[in-house]
Amino acid sequence: MVAHAEIRVVHRGGSKINFREPVITNDSRFLLCASGESVKVYSSSSEECVHDLQGHTDLVSGIARNPSNHLQVYSCSADGTVRLWDFTDGILIKTFIIGYPIYSIYVSEKHGGVVFVVVPMANDKSSELFQLVAVHLPRSGDQEVEARELSAVLCDVSPSPGAASFGREGEYVAAAKGLQLEVFFFKKQKPYRFFLKPGIKKGSKNAFTCVSCHPKEDCIATGHADGKIRLWRNFNQKKEYTYSTLHWHHGAVNTLQFTPEDEGNESKPLLYHSGTNLLSGGIESVLVQWRYTQENQKDFLPRLGAAITHIAVSPDGSLFCTSHSDNKITIIQSCVKVSAIIQGLVKSEGVRTDLMIDPRSKALVLNGKPGHLQFYSLHRDKQLYNLDIVQQEYINEEGLDQFEVVKAAFDAHGDWLATVEERRQKGSELEINLKLWAYDEQTQSFVLNTTVTAPHEDQITAMCFSPSPETTMLVTISFDGHFKAWLLADHSDTKEGASWSCDFVGGYHLLKPGCCCFSADGSLLAVGFQEVVTVWSPSSWELLTTLSQPPGAIRDLCFGRLSCSKYLLGTSTKNQLCCWNILTCSLEWSTPMDVSLLQADPLSENIAAFCSQSGCSDLFVFKPGEPRPLYSQRALCTGKVQHAIFAPRDQMLESCEEHAQWLNRSQLYFLTQHMDLMTFSTKTEEDRLLASSKRLMVDNSVAVTPFYLLLGKHRLQQQQQQQEALTNPMAERIQLPQGSIAIKELLYTPAHVLPSASFLCSMFVRSLLISSSSAREEKEPVEEEMESEEEDSEGEAELRDARQDLEGSAAWGPGEELGTPALTKAQERELRRVKHFDHSWLSSLLEC
Repeated sequence: MVAHAEIRVVHRGGSKINFREPVITNDSRFLLCASGESVKVYSSSSEECVHDLQGHTDLVSGIARNPSNHLQVYSCSADGTVRLWDFTDGILIKTFIIGYPIYSIYVSEKHGGVVFVVVPMANDKSSELFQLVAVHLPRSGDQEVEARELSAVLCDVSPSPGAASFGREGEYVAAAKGLQLEVFFFKKQKPYRFFLKPGIKKGSKNAFTCVSCHPKEDCIATGHADGKIRLWRNFNQKKEYTYSTLHWHHGAVNTLQFTPEDEGNESKPLLYHSGTNLLSGGIESVLVQWRYTQENQKDFLPRLGAAITHIAVSPDGSLFCTSHSDNKITIIQSCVKVSAIIQGLVKSEGVRTDLMIDPRSKALVLNGKPGHLQFYSLHRDKQLYNLDIVQQEYINEEGLDQFEVVKAAFDAHGDWLATVEERRQKGSELEINLKLWAYDEQTQSFVLNTTVTAPHEDQITAMCFSPSPETTMLVTISFDGHFKAWLLADHSDTKEGASWSCDFVGGYHLLKPGCCCFSADGSLLAVGFQEVVTVWSPSSWELLTTLSQPPGAIRDLCFGRLSCSKYLLGTSTKNQLCCWNILTCSLEWSTPMDVSLLQADPLSENIAAFCSQSGCSDLFVFKPGEPRPLYSQRALCTGKVQHAIFAPRDQMLESCEEHAQWLNRSQLYFLTQHMDLMTFSTKTEEDRLLASSKRLMVDNSVAVTPFYLLLGKHRLQQQQQQQEALTNPMAERIQLPQGSIAIKELLYTPAHVLPSASFLCSMFVRSLLISSSSAREEKEPVEEEMESEEEDSEGEAELRDARQDLEGSAAWGPGEELGTPALTKAQERELRRVKHFDHSWLSSLLEC
């Protein structure tokens, strides 16, 4: 049982895009954000991911524009490197090896060839002391360069990128931590420190949370934990500094950002007055703009969905974007209008619904923002949509009990969705609602069909749909000691339509059920009542048999699939994995394993078991009828894996290795305790993804160049013709347009030897026109063909007459012999050819 090196555990989407402040390009067409170990480039207009810049081997901790080249960005990572990228083509230009874990990065136009990074004061990731250092980037033609020339700027700083900012185009840097604000002037090479008191008043919290410097003036804005904003001035004199206070946020100020300077163009909209506004955001989900010259005036952009964690502004001030705690980036135009939303996988504190696959869209479904289910595309790494389950406005306030989605399940065809929401208030009973949603073909979404208030007297622990095609049935189990079967009643003959009702209520010796599972064909239902497994017949609700096992409450149940459908597997709290044979009602085998999760592949006999051991999770993939596992992986990740799902593939892999064949039909995804979505990948699959990622991806927002208009279309036509020739060799080949010669001459000839542009333009235009001579030449061959056909028909008629004459002469008498024998068909054709041959050249020779 050894893990195979050909199968790797990799991140496959779902990474955080709100981890660090995003970066908007100079032309406002692209948005770059850190996403796990890569940098993603999004189109600000279409919201699509244009490039995925991969190369870092650890978490990307910051992105910054290259001041000397607007088409390049720097990225830093905990792997100790700074990488320079061309984000338009998705190319890694250079890697600078720093040698220390990097937590944030800053650049300044006045410091060319230097980047500022925050690194630990000791070369250790567990260090709690950090410093801001200047890294001098060496000039070298090598792909990887060591940058060991570091100079300390500030010591004991916060690793958060929002806790430091450069002001007055790089003349000074301000850093905040705790109750201290430190300003370092590069010319003086001298820092100034300012302190705030902890706060004596009740509820006063003066600790710094973020800082932002004005781009042109000596002004520093700081945010605080009590919701206040302070504007610091005259800080170049330590004893004469002043600050004014702004207050609107009732919670901590998470982020601040000044808009860029704009030469005071007053004709632009309010939010477009760069340099005159300060943007702030916090837990209220409201973007607040403060007029710099008129601090009492402020405007709001409310209801952005979740707490604001970062604010970014484009260099020209025409575009803003806000990062939110629900892994979302909102793109805002300068006129306070939300133009686009880039939504990542929402990662709440816990996934109470488990992981599910929508049978229709093949999307991953789990808890999203409060009161919602999110449908997430695993292939596109993009959220498809949110389904509002609770249908109540969420109030972001601590200590307020609100409804939460705790369970969800799909039927086999994706026609029905069942959800359970609950709310427990202090001093009151648990409120539970069971909702059943029908899929609407017109809206392409789920519509609420039935709501059951208080379906059970206690918390619902599990539910599942029957896979039987004969009936639509849902089973729910609860701590109240009962399981209930809900049937769909069809009222198509009336105006009521379809509705759900309770068909059966079952129990077993007043024991509390903990889990349930249907067999693959829906003919059996297994319910675990503490230490006893009961098997029921859904058609008659007869208790067929009970299965006992070693001591310990049943934690999970799972039926085998396909050829292994006669097996029922279960896990217990006493670290036992048991397998029963349903046909003989006996224990087939058992093994001591602390299985935290049991997941069956719906398209094969394979079952995945995640086991917890020594603080890590191990994986075993096996078939219930075989003694040896197909695949095993030790120390898969730290902590327990409690959520996993097999997702069916769009295209079946053709893996020849036996150990990797369990990945051919489905792909196994799982969530770690840190809410990282992981999966398993083979070398064949990685090579295919790498080949597809190298293709040039053209976004709709990228302007089509004249070179593409001239040459790109012809190349596309050539590719299409080649494909048609391969698929249909007998197809006629379409000739390139006559202008292709002029195009090649225009594009491939050196510019210094080309004629004038006016001559080339006229030649190019003439090449696209159809001349009258060419039209006549096209008509002449047609006329010649018609004449030859007429002559052939005349020649055939003469031959028929001659043949008739010969036959008639033969009828005159047997004694008379003719000297001309009958001609074959080949001789007739040759005779016609000679007859119509032009002999005029012979007559000219004779005349001579």
